[in-house]
Formats: sequence, C-alpha cells, structure tokens
Amino acid sequence: MNKLFLILLLCIVTSCKREELKSEVVLKNEAPKPRIQPECKSIKIGSTLLISFNNKALTDFYKSTKYRTIWQSEENRKIILAELLKSDEEGLNPEDYKVKALSNFEKKSATLNDSDLAKYDVLLTASFQKYISHLTNGTLNPRKLYKNWDLRENYIDINETMTHLLDSDSLADKIEQLKPNHIVYKRLKKALKLINTLPKDNFKPIKITEKITPNDTNPSIVDIKKRLIYWKELQPKDSLTPVYDEETVIAIKKFQVRHGLGPNAIIDEGTIASLNFSKQQRIHQIIVNLERWKWYPKEMGKEYIIINIPDYRLTLIKDQDTLRTHRVIVGRAKRKTPILSSKLTQVVFNPTWTVPPTILREDVIPAILKSRSYLTNSNIKVYDSNGRIVSPYEWQLSQAETYRYVQSPGTFNSLGMVKIIFPNRFSVYLHDTNHRDYFDKIDRSLSSGCVRVDNPLELTEYLLDDAANWNLEKITKILQSEKTKFIKIKKEVSFHLLYWTAWSENNKLIFRDDIYALDANLYNKLRN
Repeated sequence: MNKLFLILLLCIVTSCKREELKSEVVLKNEAPKPRIQPECKSIKIGSTLLISFNNKALTDFYKSTKYRTIWQSEENRKIILAELLKSDEEGLNPEDYKVKALSNFEKKSATLNDSDLAKYDVLLTASFQKYISHLTNGTLNPRKLYKNWDLRENYIDINETMTHLLDSDSLADKIEQLKPNHIVYKRLKKALKLINTLPKDNFKPIKITEKITPNDTNPSIVDIKKRLIYWKELQPKDSLTPVYDEETVIAIKKFQVRHGLGPNAIIDEGTIASLNFSKQQRIHQIIVNLERWKWYPKEMGKEYIIINIPDYRLTLIKDQDTLRTHRVIVGRAKRKTPILSSKLTQVVFNPTWTVPPTILREDVIPAILKSRSYLTNSNIKVYDSNGRIVSPYEWQLSQAETYRYVQSPGTFNSLGMVKIIFPNRFSVYLHDTNHRDYFDKIDRSLSSGCVRVDNPLELTEYLLDDAANWNLEKITKILQSEKTKFIKIKKEVSFHLLYWTAWSENNKLIFRDDIYALDANLYNKLRN
C-alpha cells in the first residue's frame, strides 16, 4: 500500500509542475519544446525499437516523453485511428499510415503485452506525424517536382503540434483545424464525395468523324446520351434514339458549361474528349487537386487576387467576399505561366516592353530575318551594350542576342496600356493587351508566360483606390499622353497564381482542361 501511495503522489506532483515548466521556458525567451507528460501507466520504450523506424522526429518526440508511451487514452487512440482510416476524404492514402496494423493492435489492446504496447504506441505516433505532415504540406514537394512552381513551404513543427494536440480538450477539433480551410479545398472534398456516389462505369471511348449539330442523326448519339445520363445531365430513358434532339442539346450545353467549354451545343472533339473521361480518371483529377491545395498558402490574405490558370479567370476577394472577376489569358504549354504567391506593388501606365530572351530567340529574331521593317512596324528600338540606338539596317545577326529590344508605349505595345507588377523571380506580371479579341476564345493559353487581363483599367482603378487622383477619367488622360508613369499600390493586396482543374459548385462536379498536362503524372507520383 505504501508503494502505491508513493506512485500516486509522484504522478500528482509531476502533473502539478506541468504549467510551471511551460512558464519557465517562456520566461527564458527560448523556443518552446515539446514536453509530454506520460500517464502513470506508461511503458518504457527501448532504443532498438525507435532506431528501427529511422525517423529523427519520432526519436525526438519520445525523447521529450523520457522514452515512455503516451497513447494510454483509448479515446485518443480511436480518434486518431478514425482520422487515418478516413484520410482518403482528404485525397490521402490510408495505406501510408499503416491503418491495418494499427487497427489490429487496437482490437487486441486490452491483452497486449508491454512489448507490443510499445510497438503500437510508436507506430501510432509515427503514422500520426506523417498524417499531420501530409495534411499541412501535402505528400509531395512541388519545389522538387516543378521548376516553375515557387511556393513557400507551409512550415509546421510536427512535434510541437503533437504536443498541442495532446494538451487539447478536443483532439478531433484540433486535427480538423490542421486541414486546409480555403473554400476551394472544401469544394474539392465535396466533389470527391459526389463522384463516389456514382456507380461504376464501363463505357468504351466515343469516336466521331465530324462535328454533330442539333437535329443531326448520328449513331454515336446513343452512346453520348448514355454518358449524359450517367453524369446526370439527362434524365434516364427507356429507349435511346440516334437523333440529336432538343432535350439532348440542353444536356450537352450543361455539360459544356461544367467543363469550361463553349456552350454552343456543337459536339466536337473537345466535347467528346471530356465525355470520354472515366469516373476513375475524374477521381484521380480531384485527388491531385486536393494535393495541390495542401501546397498552397494557408492564409491568402485579407484582400487578395487569385488566378486559376486552367479556368482563365482572375478573382479579387476581400474578407472572403468575391468583389470582381476578370477573364485572363495565360501562358501556352511551351511557355507556362508559373505558380507563385506575391503582393501587388506597382502600376505602370503606358509601359514600355523589353523583349525577354525566349521571345527574342523564338519570335523576334526570326521576324527580323524575314524583314527588317518588322522593327519599325512593331515600334521596337534596338540598343547596343553602350545604349546607342541600332538602326534596322545596322542590325547584325551575330550580335542579335547582345542587343536590348524595347517597344515604345502606345496602342500597339504588346503590354497594352497598363502593367501591374508583383515581385517574382520569373519576371512575369499582369498586363493589358493589344489583342483584346483573344478574350472571346475558349482556349486562352496563348501568352508567353505573363497574364493578360480583360478590362484592366477597371481593375487598376480599384487597386489604386484613390477616386480623386486615379479615377478612370484621369487615367485616360495619362494614357492619351503616351508617357510612361509609375504609381505605387498603397493598399495591401496579396497575389496568387495557382493551378487547379476540378472542384464542385451547387452539388455539381466542375472540371477544366489540364492545359499543362500535369494531372496524370502527379497522380502516378502520389500513388506509386
């Protein structure tokens, strides 16, 4: 009895010192370290077991517990197991977290010996650490996958997070807070649930030799109607005819809208390509987009611009409300628009355009070789290394890449009338265009990497936020002068150039063409 009393007393004293130890760390202005207080029934963990995992974060965690088990609470164990088992709802793979082995341990937990209890504890911790890491940063590192993705890592101290979770009165709620909170991520999770309610599909690819227009009769229409019924665009029928009737026209238009296609009711190769996607391919597409959203910033900013490259759309959001949207033109597949986050800093009216190296090599030099008048017609001045203007007839191919090529401001300038700058290592920016008719195209991956914005003057007026000095009337006068003018953006507006090809809206699955062909490759890397 005396021994039992001493053990209980020791536990009480240890528990009482818990907050005191935390206070001492804060008073010394040191970085807080994980400090786990195992329950009194904890078991000693041997060093050999920890070494077998070859995981520094895991070893460091148990160092803070004085190498004793910490998952004595059945409630906490079951909360974590439930999270790992349903990790597929987050686009993750439950097999990555040893869920079968953990479930077997839990079933036998009441009869496990000390050695197996230690193994269970360590395996649960290792799996939970991995899950936290995957929730907050994704399974893969985009900085290693892509040269033109420039996103900061969502830093998290795994063991400190584990400590806070264990200290929490509501472990399940705290885990939920680790998940991305952006509306698009939530809509992706909704999309995954929606598509999983659909039955298995076993369709064969549809092939057409020519476009199908309303009232046409075509044998492929029967298979097209079956697809539309499957995707719930068309009501089920007892019999299907090969006639492209009015009801099917309406269904095709709905399908085209959901897939970012022109809702013209013409069944062409683009519409057929979208119809030929299987349920499984669409699930893969949703999963890779859930992964991407774990890479993106957790906090977008109080006011921010977000551009979804495959959707060709700019959205300005303030306090979680969408204030305005603009169509955009993005980089084509050979000159992809980069993925990045930054802040808007400056507006340039009547910008000059210095031709970048890639466009110089691939576009400008070949055009000059065809005709020296290209430079005059394009209003481009050429400067040598001393800053001297080189006339079109002095221009030499051997020196072509040493020259600097600058297009003067004006109506024909490639950047249009305005440029909006945000710091980045790719030298890309938002700008107007002298080809505004391009905004009416469905496929708008047409630029050399920068982003062209429809109605940029209205966006600029909003960003400058100065009705007295920078209203549209005064901006127009500046533009008419054709003199370059730089204006600082005073308000803080974050800027995000991102890439996602799936989501949901109003219980409808939404998809966009994977214009840079990233989805399938990313899924293979995630699951192989």
